[in-house]
Amino acid sequence: MGLRIRREPHLTLATPSPPGAPSRRPSALRALLLAGLALLPLLLAACNPVYVARAGWAQAGILSAREPIPQALTRPDLDPRVAGKLALVWEARTFAVEELGFQNAGQSYTSWVDLPSDTLALVVTAAHRDRLAFHTWWFPITGRVPYRAWFSEDRALSAAADLSARGLDTRVRPVAAFSTLGWFSDPVPSTLLRQDETGVVETVLHELAHNHLFIPGQGRFNESYATFAGHAAAITFFCTRPGGGPDTRWCLRARDRWADQRTVARFLVELEEELREGYTDLREARREHGDEARAAADLDAFRSRTFGGARERFASEVQPTLRAGGWATLGSEELDNARILSLTLYMHRLDDFHRLWMEEFGGDLARALAALREEAPRHENPLDAIEALSLDP
Repeated sequence: MGLRIRREPHLTLATPSPPGAPSRRPSALRALLLAGLALLPLLLAACNPVYVARAGWAQAGILSAREPIPQALTRPDLDPRVAGKLALVWEARTFAVEELGFQNAGQSYTSWVDLPSDTLALVVTAAHRDRLAFHTWWFPITGRVPYRAWFSEDRALSAAADLSARGLDTRVRPVAAFSTLGWFSDPVPSTLLRQDETGVVETVLHELAHNHLFIPGQGRFNESYATFAGHAAAITFFCTRPGGGPDTRWCLRARDRWADQRTVARFLVELEEELREGYTDLREARREHGDEARAAADLDAFRSRTFGGARERFASEVQPTLRAGGWATLGSEELDNARILSLTLYMHRLDDFHRLWMEEFGGDLARALAALREEAPRHENPLDAIEALSLDP
């Protein structure tokens, strides 16, 4: 089974302050001490201390290389394209805190770091071949999560190979940014700045949304909510900022990207349901006939037929309707359970989040996000907060 590496924009690894920047670049020793102190509870808990130590060392290296954005913007040698995007991040972050009421922002994304490579981290995901279920990892702060991040390509590929050898569908994907949920003052990594302006702002606001609301062990809610919050906040920012407006290029592009995200989500969630039903039928047939060889052949045939049909439908029916480009490879790439789950993790009930924002809160995103922050933790399934907040469920 081959290991596939795909690029993804973000990842969650675990009273808002004024959006001021750190006054100076932190020393390497100070960053190491901060990372060590913050990670000490992890080292003493059940997760692998060697893994945590390596992650802490890598995080400390990133922290020690941070530069405050206002300081960077004064440098004459800074690439103008980088400067423009950093200035936009600063403006969008300020907007999110002051106008949208994002909580727990701290000093996250008030600095940036120029990384020597085009990859910030590699994330390994795995899923069972005969059912739509992630292989998961448990961490003390985040709870059980369906991915594991590595700062070393060799270690990520080795971990993925071990999972693949156990018969799991496996994916390795680079990420351009991540959130530490306020434990550190996350910088804007240079890897993120390879995206266009709307992508940069959406991703930073997605990560800040995790600081605003994160429920341990609820990956599907956390990522789907943050997908909604990042896109909706980007739309609100670009369409209302000074010099912006509903007919400006970035506002229109942000709206198109959100519309595309919801279109793709509908397709993928339907595919997820088709797969769940098919795998259930296969398990029942296996119990009835008890023939393992036949069951394996039936499983392979079902996967080939279903994933192949999904690629064809996406290329012919979904891709032509998308407004902002992107998603081109989904109609041609090899699909498996790990790929589908890694996408739908971010895409559950996006239309319902949108409806909540537009209809129940009249387009007032600040009120919608504040209400979700209060309501979602009350539910065993935090997605039930959508119904609880609906005036007409």
